[in-house]
Amino acid sequence: MTKATNAKQSQQYTNRAPRHALRKRPTARNYIRLARPKQWLKNVLVLAAPAAAGKLTDIHVLPQTIEAFITFCLGASGLYMINDSRDAKSDRLHPKKRYRPIAAGEISERAGVVFGIALLGVSIAISLLLGKEFLFAILVYISSTIAYTFWFKHEPVFDISIVAFGFLLRAIAGGLATNLPLSVWFLTVAAFGSLFMVSGKRYAEVVETGEDASSHRPVLSLYSPAFLNYVRALSSGVAIAAYGLWAFEGFSDPKGQFFIQISTIPFVIGILLYALKADQGLAGSPEDLVLGDKKLIATGLLWALAIGIGIYYPRFFH
Repeated sequence: MTKATNAKQSQQYTNRAPRHALRKRPTARNYIRLARPKQWLKNVLVLAAPAAAGKLTDIHVLPQTIEAFITFCLGASGLYMINDSRDAKSDRLHPKKRYRPIAAGEISERAGVVFGIALLGVSIAISLLLGKEFLFAILVYISSTIAYTFWFKHEPVFDISIVAFGFLLRAIAGGLATNLPLSVWFLTVAAFGSLFMVSGKRYAEVVETGEDASSHRPVLSLYSPAFLNYVRALSSGVAIAAYGLWAFEGFSDPKGQFFIQISTIPFVIGILLYALKADQGLAGSPEDLVLGDKKLIATGLLWALAIGIGIYYPRFFH
């Protein structure tokens, strides 16, 4: 058998789901995997505004924050289902994404769209309880993500910008749900920190797919490692500068100022550790990288401790 024949058969296999999987009935576990609960970690940004304002423990603010978090989790899962249905064919060409439930044939593309729309409906219904401004934010998030799925994910620069915009919307929505003011420096950190992580993800995808990048996602072939390194350097620099301005000038409570300023140390170290992993092409799945790296976890805990003391200690003990 010739090499050309082997290559042809391999290509045919990757463009269709395994036959044994197509005969299986979808299980609850398949749908849970399709919802990507690991990705809910990104929605923690909804908690950032009330946490930074020292209101996260407020009995009137906490329920609204939880509702906002649930709303974004449901909305994000619904959008992932629609996205996976749309990208099933190209996902089968990817070494890891081919095992996603729809790409693997465990769930049909039609079922993925139906369940995705249903989750979006529930997400919008819950958002009605949090006011018109929050409802507008979730609608913008849903519409921009759908636009990304169908059009902008194939446009360089626009694709990473819209994904980063989704993170920024989460941070803004947390303030809208609880009627809390948002610091301009806080929003800047959220925006450029998100762009930093998204560019690291794209870099990992370019490195991982190599010469097959265009067959998996055409836009990857338009990105060079040098350009993505430039975006990472630019976005991380702005995020660090904005965080420093917030810590040294934008934090209003003088009693906790010292601990907030100290928090810049683990913040910068965390950025550098993540940048090192991203440069090694290991940031393709940010949530797995953050949760699977002990140094990043330890640095994050130190940062959270400093922030927690700076924001909440003066309120409870002074």
